[in-house]
Amino acid sequence: MRLIEPVPADRRPARFGLLLAGLVAYGISVGLMLRAELGLMPWSVLGQGLSESFGLGVGTWSIITGVVVLLLWIPLRRRPGFGTLGNVVLVGLTINATLAVLPEVRTVGVQVPLLLAGIVLNGVATGAYIGAGLGAGPRDGLTTGIAARGHSLRVVRTSIEVAVLGIGWLLGGTVGVGTVLYAVTIGPIMHRTVPALRLRTRPATRDVGQATPARP
Repeated sequence: MRLIEPVPADRRPARFGLLLAGLVAYGISVGLMLRAELGLMPWSVLGQGLSESFGLGVGTWSIITGVVVLLLWIPLRRRPGFGTLGNVVLVGLTINATLAVLPEVRTVGVQVPLLLAGIVLNGVATGAYIGAGLGAGPRDGLTTGIAARGHSLRVVRTSIEVAVLGIGWLLGGTVGVGTVLYAVTIGPIMHRTVPALRLRTRPATRDVGQATPARP
């Protein structure tokens, strides 16, 4: 039994390049929203809350929670892909690196552009790593794995996000206008970026002698 989903046979360099770009961009987008301090997406609220309560960086907590979520795949009998494992590690490392480079800001004229840039970049990054076709993110896989057992995908996703958001807020994570704006806009952004960046599997090339009928 394979422990990891196989990598598609075609366009592998492009797939891994798109995956790497997407995961790094995703981490940067979270860092931008953190520096904006106007509200975060639910899982980032949790990471920030854990950081405020127990120390360690937000990116480090992203890695830890990613590992925990990945362990929850085991009873659901889901297999991660290379993209899944990369998501757990690279996003968190990039968040920490971004926060180390970007200074804190307190001016609304800077905070709002940071927030908007973070949301848009997050949508593009999500389209990129999904488009690479190398495995779902750990949190997305948990949602679809539970839903596959006969539950509504919408209800499962909403329940998980609300629970994570509530725990993160209670621990000190930032919930604000950015949280609402992200929830409203990320769907429409991904509606465009996911199909635009998807690497479709190329049809197998047939043998030339078989593909071209012999002439009399």
